[in-house]
Amino acid sequence: MSDILIRPAAESDIPRLEALLYQVHGLHAEGRPDLFIPGCKKYTADQLRGLLADTVNTPIFAAILDSELVGYCFCVRQVQSAASMQKISTLYIDDLCVDAAMRGRGIGKVLYDYAVDYARENGFYNLTLNVWACNPSAMRFYEKCGLAVQKVGMELVL
Repeated sequence: MSDILIRPAAESDIPRLEALLYQVHGLHAEGRPDLFIPGCKKYTADQLRGLLADTVNTPIFAAILDSELVGYCFCVRQVQSAASMQKISTLYIDDLCVDAAMRGRGIGKVLYDYAVDYARENGFYNLTLNVWACNPSAMRFYEKCGLAVQKVGMELVL
C-alpha cells in the first residue's frame, strides 16, 4: 500500500497509541477475560514515554494514512544469553495493531514488512512474536506473512 507512511512513533502520538492499545486489549479481554481486565490497556502514558525514548531497545513504528496514525508496531530488542544456546539478537514484536476501522487494507502487512526490513538492516538474527490462541485472525495474518511456529506455550488453568 503505497500511501501508507511508516515512521518512528513520537511522544505526540501517545493519545492515538493509547486509543489503539485499548482496542488490542479489548480483543484480548474478550478472548481471555480470565487474564485480561476489560477497559484497560497495556501501557500507561508514562510507560509509553519511556518506551519511545529508548529507540535502540524498544523501537515503535507508526503507520500514517492521510495524516492520521492508523496502526503501530511495538518492538523490543532481545539478546539470547543462555550459556547452552547460540548468542543471537532478536527483534521481538511486542504488539502490532491496526485500527479496527482500517483493517483489511494492507496496513498491517506494511507495518510488519517495515519491522522485518528494520531487523535485517540492523543485523538481527530473527524476528519473533507471540499470538494469543484466542486471536485466530492474528495467527492467520502472521502465517500469511511467512512466520512459522517456533515454540508453543501451554497452560492448565487451575
